[in-house]
Amino acid sequence: MYRTHTCGELTAADINRKVTLSGWVQTIRDKGFVIWVDLRDRYGITQLIFDAERTQEDVIKKAQKLGREFVIQAIGTVIERASKNPNIPTGDIEILVEELQILNGAKLPPFTIETETDGGEELRMKYRYLDIRRAPVRNNLIFRHKVAQHVRNYLSQKGFIEVETPYLIKSTPEGARDFVVPSRMNEGQFYALPQSPQTFKQLLMVGGMDKYFQIVKCFRDEDLRADRQPEFTQIDCEMAFVEQEDILNNFEGLTKHLLKEINGVEVTDFPRMTYDDAMKRYGNDKPDIRFGMEFGELNQVAQHKDFNVFNSAELVVGIAVPGGNSYTRKEIDNLIDWVKRPQIGSLGMVYVRCNEDGSFKSSVDKFYDQDDLKAWAEVTGAKAGDLICVLSGEIDKTRAQLSALRMELASRLGLRKANEFAPLWVIDFPLLEWDEETKRYHAMHHPFTSPKPGQMQLLETNPGAVKANAYDLVLNGNEIGGGSIRIHDKAVQSKMFDYLGFTKEEAQAQFGFLMNAFEYGAPPHGGIAFGLDRLVAILGGQETIRDFIAFPKNNSGRDVMIDAPASIDKQQLDELHLKLNL
Repeated sequence: MYRTHTCGELTAADINRKVTLSGWVQTIRDKGFVIWVDLRDRYGITQLIFDAERTQEDVIKKAQKLGREFVIQAIGTVIERASKNPNIPTGDIEILVEELQILNGAKLPPFTIETETDGGEELRMKYRYLDIRRAPVRNNLIFRHKVAQHVRNYLSQKGFIEVETPYLIKSTPEGARDFVVPSRMNEGQFYALPQSPQTFKQLLMVGGMDKYFQIVKCFRDEDLRADRQPEFTQIDCEMAFVEQEDILNNFEGLTKHLLKEINGVEVTDFPRMTYDDAMKRYGNDKPDIRFGMEFGELNQVAQHKDFNVFNSAELVVGIAVPGGNSYTRKEIDNLIDWVKRPQIGSLGMVYVRCNEDGSFKSSVDKFYDQDDLKAWAEVTGAKAGDLICVLSGEIDKTRAQLSALRMELASRLGLRKANEFAPLWVIDFPLLEWDEETKRYHAMHHPFTSPKPGQMQLLETNPGAVKANAYDLVLNGNEIGGGSIRIHDKAVQSKMFDYLGFTKEEAQAQFGFLMNAFEYGAPPHGGIAFGLDRLVAILGGQETIRDFIAFPKNNSGRDVMIDAPASIDKQQLDELHLKLNL
């Protein structure tokens, strides 16, 4: 038996008990006549003591050979600790060691394996197996497990059945790029790794499963950003005989359950906002509604003077920054520089100080009088002591720029509190979006999304105006889930492929299996998929999803620990009938 107890469970109630512990050496303090060792495992830390008066000499000699991260087994008696440590559960006791076994030695680790480490991110990614020994990483992985278990239990209790779908599927042209897998036995043909189990879960509804879910790996070969991984995990769900309201109610329930069980937070309000309202009021389709600073469109009150910057703009829009009048000129100049960075792309910013005496002072006083600026304050909801920040330009670009500024200001003002949760449903998305590069419409979500009831005929006359029967669940400014009511009729699905530019032959080749299935009695159905990585990070009060993934890729999509992706040898290439042009 390697251990009778873990390193996190012994307390004063166990004094005088003989125990066996195993784990990793975290620290060693050798005072000559006494040696203390902190022994660590997944469950915690227990202090071992080797005392010259009470411990045999051969055991002390073994203890003197120990190094950090040695794997050891210690047998001894639980005694009261002379100098107690109130910061750990085992802080009242220590183990007077009688027998010591070195199970495995260890090289000196490349960084300190403690809560506060001296290792940089890239170094810790290279030695991720060591980083996992650190309490913050270990606890994040345990937290992820806890969230996943609650999801499974909740959905199972609601009658959902977990079904595994294939990883080796067919490549489709819609959405992001696929990761492809060459087939050795089928020369010149390829599988694709799924971007989602979308068509399979629809087929499960045709198969009568009624309520399906799966916690599933998905893959997208797309350009990487700081918080995006080439492989990610979804909570994938689908239901038959449902309308949008059924989906929203079911998954409000799941979200409430997770917030209560994981965070101890009771959330009852799930407001709903149309896509158009979200863009107009917040500049993006996943607004953080924990704080205000809603957009005020200023065209009618700012485009009547000789300020050509505003007069030539499609949109003039501002936000009121609470207490912002206290900013120094240097701090305001810093904000102007911030919005002019290439990542934001604004040409500049106009500002208005709202003074306590009711007067206004702006960077465009030459063009606008006090009545004008008062009207700006009314539109943006600015009060005495606030600062109005105004951007202008093309509608979409300006909204995106002001949205980024709003979030930056909220972070600086401490308004984005990790322990506050504000969910929001965004509904009525456009069904299609125009792509300037290809000069045709693409599905905003995917080609299986149904139009809102009664809008199918609009596809003939005004396709850009058609709204999708789709919905996103937003939490604290992050999209944590999205889905739609699906098309379940072959004729409607075929017509949708026509509008998206597929020929009949292309649609049959890519999705014939799904349309064929619709001929055998497909029920009305819809679903949603949650991004588990991001959901866990938000529930854990953090922004970075990598912290909650056991073996993440870096910003370049590489696993620096195993050095992947990597070349394969010529024999493998030949077996796969592949040739590289290097």
